Amino acid sequence: MFETAELGREVSKADFEAQEPQLRSQMLSLQRRLRDMNVPVLIVISGVEGAGKGGVVNRLNTWFDSRGVRTNAFWELSDEERERPRYWRFWRVLPARGSIGLMLGSWYTEPIVEHAFERSGVDKFEHELQHIVEFEQLLIDDGALIIKLWFHISKAEQDRRVEQDIEDHIASPQLSSFAKQYERFTCVSERAIRHTDLAIAPWHIIEATDRHYQHFTVAQILIDTMTRHCERLEHTQKRKTSKRKSENSEIGAHHKNILNTLDLSGQIDRDDYERELTELQNRLRRLTWQAKKEKRDTVLVFEGWDAGGKGGTIRRLVAGIDARLVRVISISAPSDEEKAHHYLWRFWRQLPRPGSVTIYDRSWYGRVLVERVQGLTPRVDWERGYQEINDFEEQLTDHGIVLKKFWLHISPEEQLSRFEKREEVDWKKYKITDEDWRNREQWEGYERAVHEMVARTSTAKAPWTLVPANNKKSARLMVIRTVCEALEEALQAPP
Repeated sequence: MFETAELGREVSKADFEAQEPQLRSQMLSLQRRLRDMNVPVLIVISGVEGAGKGGVVNRLNTWFDSRGVRTNAFWELSDEERERPRYWRFWRVLPARGSIGLMLGSWYTEPIVEHAFERSGVDKFEHELQHIVEFEQLLIDDGALIIKLWFHISKAEQDRRVEQDIEDHIASPQLSSFAKQYERFTCVSERAIRHTDLAIAPWHIIEATDRHYQHFTVAQILIDTMTRHCERLEHTQKRKTSKRKSENSEIGAHHKNILNTLDLSGQIDRDDYERELTELQNRLRRLTWQAKKEKRDTVLVFEGWDAGGKGGTIRRLVAGIDARLVRVISISAPSDEEKAHHYLWRFWRQLPRPGSVTIYDRSWYGRVLVERVQGLTPRVDWERGYQEINDFEEQLTDHGIVLKKFWLHISPEEQLSRFEKREEVDWKKYKITDEDWRNREQWEGYERAVHEMVARTSTAKAPWTLVPANNKKSARLMVIRTVCEALEEALQAPP
């Protein structure tokens, strides 16, 4: 594979300087086109150590309008990054729509380095490569353009650069250590490139011995790739004639679903409720402090019908956790900044540090619930959301996060009763809005969406807990008890 990047190709300094103004003009023009089309661009800079990757990044920062470019260098993991799932460090710096992110080092670096230095086995390496394919597919499906550049130099050239660094008294320990593992590194890199060389995000292998040839080739690849991407988008937009349609009429009103199977008749005596609530809250307080000591995160997701009792349940849950350990995040419509990124971006950024409890009042499931039912998102996008959510939650649980998901279910009659009480009681009126009544009119559409959500995202690692919530007290006890049991299992704590 790398033989084609060891041919000794060169571009003279005079030829490069003569063509550079035109190259820069074209790149600035394409940057503006992609900005106007709201396309996020990720340029991945990878390759052999000592192949001039930093010089390419510096050049690109002079060619592009720097106001729309951000350089992200991924060196050693910080403590903050080490404490979270691996992809957190990449999600938090993804470029917004219309901007460019230069990735110096990337999601490829750690898997290749770990395997090249024999700190990870083949199975883990293959698993990480599959994660990369899924991650890039997710970003591309959301409209991103990913351009992957791999810079190659021969072993002789790398050795020469090591010697030159030593003579110049700037020897890099990293370059020296990689030079000793050159054959192993290139073998592992070839395997990674072959596995992730996708039609939608191909690798471009560039000979990096001659700096001017290297930079000239980078410019040609970027111009060609960005031009073709713009043309494809324009062609697609011209052919787009179908309008978004709500999926509310896809199944009859009496369709059997998972929610119909719940028994909503449960009751509990008030004294029994108060006694058990106190016991569960004390149990939860002990467990969350133990989780803090063992640096185990907990993420709790609450979804359910309007007036389903999420707020009251969360308040009783929080009452059993030290305020220093818990954070409640209420999810509403995305901000302009959040709309400029993939919908999971804002949730990746909010992941907690070890030992804390994060509670989501509404969550990433808005993609397959409200966005689906209200026709806010095209079908192809919300259909893709199930697998994207499963992948996201798998990364959380693989990192050791205790993840529990609750759907609070009430009957249409109980919801109507609660709505009417909210309109009658002064201190509850703020809870009822016109949107609540509009959502109620689409009950059947939401029922179907919830059924499919449970069917497609209730996994072994992140199952749904369906809570019968016509009786608020029994629902609260069920939720807190479930959280305690999950923590006891994760911490192997005695009940």
